[in-house]
Amino acid sequence: MLQTLLRRAAPALLAAVALISLAAAAPAPQGAQVTIGNFTFGPAVLTVAPGTTVTWLNGDDIPHTIVADDKRAFRSKVLDSGDRFAFTFAQPGTYAYFCSIHPHMTGKIVVKAR
Repeated sequence: MLQTLLRRAAPALLAAVALISLAAAAPAPQGAQVTIGNFTFGPAVLTVAPGTTVTWLNGDDIPHTIVADDKRAFRSKVLDSGDRFAFTFAQPGTYAYFCSIHPHMTGKIVVKAR
């Protein structure tokens, strides 16, 4: 009986091991962070590889936004203190952005292959 059970379970076990192996071999998602503080984005210029997810964290005690200069590539909702906004940069290029509430606040994400 145990042998029959093992024979029936073997394909499922092998598939599970294969999935676990693939997951372990896959590269971890890349991430980077920009902190908002004292009416500035830090760092002001961030260079990342394609596929990187950048997360902005509002560390100020007032609301801010993150809006691409072209106003189409990405746009956050209003971020209160402690709120986050994330965007994944798939294509190489330079992405300038600003806070629509405080337009003097600007930053830049440079995406280039390494």
